[in-house]
Amino acid sequence: MEGLLRQVDGYCERTDFSYWSEPVNAVTNVAFLIAAWLLWRRVRGAELPLATGMCVTLAAIGIGSWLFHTHATIWGAIADTTPIAVFILLYIFAANRDFWTMRLPVALLATAGFFPFAALTIPLFQRLPFFEISAGYWPVPLLIALYAVGLRKRAPATARGLAIGAGLLCLSLFFRSIDMGVCAAVPLGTHFLWHILNGIMLGWMIEVYRRHVTARAKPLSSSCASG
Repeated sequence: MEGLLRQVDGYCERTDFSYWSEPVNAVTNVAFLIAAWLLWRRVRGAELPLATGMCVTLAAIGIGSWLFHTHATIWGAIADTTPIAVFILLYIFAANRDFWTMRLPVALLATAGFFPFAALTIPLFQRLPFFEISAGYWPVPLLIALYAVGLRKRAPATARGLAIGAGLLCLSLFFRSIDMGVCAAVPLGTHFLWHILNGIMLGWMIEVYRRHVTARAKPLSSSCASG
């Protein structure tokens, strides 16, 4: 229990362990909540349970990150990272099932494949200058980019959407990675930009999924109506 209560300081903005030592990092988590609300409005009533689950998880990311940037404890870090991991796995499963049209057992197995993929790629990023700071996250934009390349002929619009998402995540990871390095010049740091851009990126990824599933359903609906 004492380990969970241990306080941690890994951000430029934090100067002590008071609740409001990271006000900007804390408040900018509203970006996740806004994105979750906007996308929830777009998917509700559309019979897209996975997209709805993504919206709920996106809101949980904002709440968890708020807890971490205010309490600055190990339990707060767990509250921060757990919804992120859930979102990643949920999206991979949705992509496997609906982008690649995999059957359920195959989609689940392919989703589980993210763990060995991360285990193989994280050490590679840890060896690269600059990338090692956020090595645990870099496999995600790499995987999104690989999916974009693989889907470019099967679903070009979705592939473009994924490529944009990968680019946004790379940009947000850039600001996450330079936070401590720019403290002397920018006391506020740059981690808050990671929150804002990540909120935009995750909302965009849900929209890419919504558009893909909706577009795929339209020809089916037209066919049923004409029949």
